[in-house]
Amino acid sequence: MMEEIRPNIFRCKIPLPDNPLKYLNSYIIKSDNRNLIVDTGFNRKECLDAMNKGLRELDIDMNRTDFFITHLHADHFGLVGRLVTDTSHIYFNRPEMELIETWEGFEPMIAFAGKNGFPREELRAALAAHPGNKFGTEWAPALEALSDGDTIRVGTYAFRCIETPGHTLGHTCLYEPSQKILISGDHILVDITPNIQCWSDRENPLQNYLKSLDKAYALDIDIVLPGHRRLFADHRKRIDELKDHHYCRLDEICSILESGSPKHAYRVASEMSWDIRCNSWDEFPIAQKWFATGEAIAHLNYLQNSGRISRTDATDTIQYIL
Repeated sequence: MMEEIRPNIFRCKIPLPDNPLKYLNSYIIKSDNRNLIVDTGFNRKECLDAMNKGLRELDIDMNRTDFFITHLHADHFGLVGRLVTDTSHIYFNRPEMELIETWEGFEPMIAFAGKNGFPREELRAALAAHPGNKFGTEWAPALEALSDGDTIRVGTYAFRCIETPGHTLGHTCLYEPSQKILISGDHILVDITPNIQCWSDRENPLQNYLKSLDKAYALDIDIVLPGHRRLFADHRKRIDELKDHHYCRLDEICSILESGSPKHAYRVASEMSWDIRCNSWDEFPIAQKWFATGEAIAHLNYLQNSGRISRTDATDTIQYIL
């Protein structure tokens, strides 16, 4: 059953089978002219069935419906190619449009993971389990780039694009200032901590994420409509909690490196604390090892760029030392 959050703004829960996130919050905004769907779900039957059921319940005319995708992850982007019509506009952020246009496949990411200690015998299994590889869109639909400050008007609502890089390179939220609504994607979640990963030498996503949290902190918001789990108020309290979490993570990694011997990111990830029902790192599902290692790299890059730790490339593996 669809949930009406504000007049003509509905939440459609899209199941994410076999995924700890459980479901995606897709938001459907109706108007007498054009409708807008924010985020879509994985490209798999269970997601499509749930979306179509919600669209039928709301009597949505897909020939008058556009899409806004908060970021490139498959649980948000994957289904859009099966929902669009010839008349649809698909709004997306420019940095990740450029990623799509220059996409070289997963090989550079796999190679970088290997340099960061991810066991080579596990890399192919990690790729096979990666949601982007399994449930991504079947084709690259025509996208229309929006930038920070651009506005999408739907009925009586005027949503302003707020660029919030960190969770991904171009993650973008939608903010309705007159109604004090933030559609936050995965930038701010209340029950879980957004995963901040890094798979490149050229990025510092944690630094970007912390700056983006400050940007969202300054907004006047009554309700946050997140990409996963429950809706919430008091975004500033949650932002303070998220920042504290990452500062504690940084301190934890420094403690892990106190032994004095260089360690690669995979080893650091194996010694970090994780909220997962496993007795040891060896029991982690391969996909969770991948996400954990990417998060370790993001924090290690931040620490290196801030001068708290050093990096050595003396061997084929990137290692870090306090």
